[in-house]
Amino acid sequence: MVERMNENALTSILKATSDPTRRGILTILVQEGPMRVGEISSRFDMSLNAVSKHIKVLEAAGLAVRRTEWRDHIISADMTSLKVV
Repeated sequence: MVERMNENALTSILKATSDPTRRGILTILVQEGPMRVGEISSRFDMSLNAVSKHIKVLEAAGLAVRRTEWRDHIISADMTSLKVV
C-alpha cells in the first residue's frame, strides 16, 4: 500500500522551496551540514534578520531544524518530511 503525503504538508513544502533564497539555504545545509545562522547569513546579500525569516519558513515546512547551543542557533536540513513510506 502506498501512503500519500498530507496535502497541507506538501503545499507547505512547495511554498517553502519556491523561493530561490530558501532553496539556496537548503542546498548549503544539505551539502555542508549544520551551520550557525550567522554563517548562513554571510553567504547571502541580505540582513541576518531576513535570512532568519527564510529559515523560519523552512522550519515550519519541516525542512530545517534549529538547535540552540548557548547563544548560537545551529540550523540543519531535515529531509525526512519528503519521505513517503
